[in-house]
Amino acid sequence: MSKKMIGIDLGGTSIKFAIVTESGMVEKQWNIPTDISDEGSHIVPDMIASLQKEVTKEEWKEIIGIGMGSPGGVDCANGTVTGAYNLNWVETQDLKTPMEETFHVPFYVDNDANVAALGEQWQGAGENQADVVLVTLGTGVGGGIVLNHQLMHGIAGGAGEIGHVTVALEKHDFPCTCGKKGCLETIASATGIVNVAKKTLEESTMDSILRQKEEFSAKDVYDAAKMEDALALSIVDQVHQYLGLAVANIANTLNPACVVIGGGVSAAGEILRAGVQRYFEQFTFPLVQQTTKIRLATLGNDAGVIGAASLVLQA
Repeated sequence: MSKKMIGIDLGGTSIKFAIVTESGMVEKQWNIPTDISDEGSHIVPDMIASLQKEVTKEEWKEIIGIGMGSPGGVDCANGTVTGAYNLNWVETQDLKTPMEETFHVPFYVDNDANVAALGEQWQGAGENQADVVLVTLGTGVGGGIVLNHQLMHGIAGGAGEIGHVTVALEKHDFPCTCGKKGCLETIASATGIVNVAKKTLEESTMDSILRQKEEFSAKDVYDAAKMEDALALSIVDQVHQYLGLAVANIANTLNPACVVIGGGVSAAGEILRAGVQRYFEQFTFPLVQQTTKIRLATLGNDAGVIGAASLVLQA
C-alpha cells in the first residue's frame, strides 16, 4: 500500500489542502476560505470538517499523517500556535489534539515560511539538495533554513528570521514592525520596495513613469524598470544591493547549495534574480560564490502544502 500525507497551508485568506504522495507528487488539492471571526475560533473546526468532506475512507487508509504550515509562533513539539494575529489568534491554539483525536494519525505543524522552505528544497528549485535556504519576499520578508535535509529552528524557533537582518544603517533606516531600523524587510518586501521608491522620488528630479501614479506597488516599480525607466532601474538596483548583501552573508555563513527567492515579489522574475546575483558575487568570498546558486522559487502556491506534507516524512 502506498503511503500518502495530507499537507495544509494555513493563510489569512484561505486554507489550502493537498494529498501528497511519498515521492512528493500532489494527488489532490482543494481550499476553503479562512474564517477569522470570533477570534479565529472557527478555523480548526472548519479544517476538520473540510478534511472529513474531501478525503474518502479509501484515501484515509493510505494517509500516514497530517502536516501543516501556520503563521505565528509555533511550538512544534506540542503542536500549538501563539500570536498569529492575522488569524485573530491571540491566545495559544492547540491544533495537535483535535486533529489527532479526530483522524487518528500523527499531526505536525511548523512555521509557514519554514514549511515553504521544505517544499522548495524537496520538490522545487532546491532539487532535493541537502542544504537550501529560502527567502520569501511578500508583504514582509521571511525565510527558512534547511541543513542536511532538516529544518533549523534555533533555541526559541527564531532561526530563519531573514527579514530582520539589519542591512541599512543610514540612508534607508526605515523603522521596522519589530522595533529596529534598517531591517531587510523594510527594503526588500513589497512594502519596503515602495518605501525605497518614494524616498528616491522625493530626492530626485528625474522624470519617471512612477510620477504619473498617485499610488503604486512593488510590481509597478518592477514593470517600470522592465520598460527601462531610469529612475525605476535605480530603485530596484538599491533593493538588489541590500538583498544581495543579506543573501551573501547567509551564504558566507552556511554555504548552502542554493538560496531560493520566493514570495509575491519574486514574480518580477529574472530582473530580480540577476540583480541579486550581481551583488551576491560582490559580497561573497570565492568558494561560496562558485558553489552557492541563486534561484527563483518554482512551486508557487504549492510550496506550502508540499512542505507541510513533508513534515510527516521528516518525523
